[in-house]
Amino acid sequence: MISEAQFQTELQLIIANAIREDIGAGDYSSLACIPASANGKAKLLVKDQGIIAGVEFAKMIFKYVDPDLQVQTFIDDGTAVKYGDVVFHVSGSSQSILKAERLVLNSMQRMSAIATKTQQYVKLLEGTNTRVLDTRKTTPGFRAAEKWAVKIGGGVNHRFALYDMVMLKDNHIDFAGGITLAISKTQQYLKDNHLDLKIIVEARSLDEVREILQSNGIYRILLDNFDYETTKQAVDLIGDICETESSGNINEKTIRYYAECGVDYISSGALTHSIYNMDLSLKAID
Repeated sequence: MISEAQFQTELQLIIANAIREDIGAGDYSSLACIPASANGKAKLLVKDQGIIAGVEFAKMIFKYVDPDLQVQTFIDDGTAVKYGDVVFHVSGSSQSILKAERLVLNSMQRMSAIATKTQQYVKLLEGTNTRVLDTRKTTPGFRAAEKWAVKIGGGVNHRFALYDMVMLKDNHIDFAGGITLAISKTQQYLKDNHLDLKIIVEARSLDEVREILQSNGIYRILLDNFDYETTKQAVDLIGDICETESSGNINEKTIRYYAECGVDYISSGALTHSIYNMDLSLKAID
């Protein structure tokens, strides 16, 4: 996984690019009718229910736009919220609050939806030893924030990108000439380039699981689109040789059954690509 410093850099890049995209040469609506000296206050109002996420990210956005903006927090990230709750107040330059408004709302609405869905999955797995993983199926340019939201919801981050873990999937295996060749080539490449990266290998059948197990140094086997019975057999075959992960069209109705097969992780792209934004608004107050 990437370091905390790298993660913070990604978040700052998201903010800088989003502000560039949204403000450009200037927020002419505010510049035209609000004096530069005007100060104001606004509240983050919840108009939905779920798990709030993005409070700390919002603080980063406000600080980037104007270090003099002050945020008074009433509800922290990861807390269950309902209609009418006020998450925080922000006060300071009225122009600065308006500059930050859309990015704060866009970010928090999406992050809260992701955290809410993640926690739903986490609760469905209570009593098992299985944990929920996210994927790289994220919004381009917003990955760090979305993966942060998964953690707020109680999930676990998978690899951040293509550079911090090796995952040999079906196309890699087919292009490389088979599982064993893909693994051996990868291990040699990592050795030659002095890279210390974990290797995950995707299996499409029990025969492929058996072949993967013939190679040493595999961190996790990904059981792709296995049914319940085949998943149980694969988990028994693998034992404690390496970690196990289930993936492939797993949803709220099926996730518990896969967990009961004994896998260590279940990865779900739906955590980030199939959610409905939480309804939030930033309203001026006296």
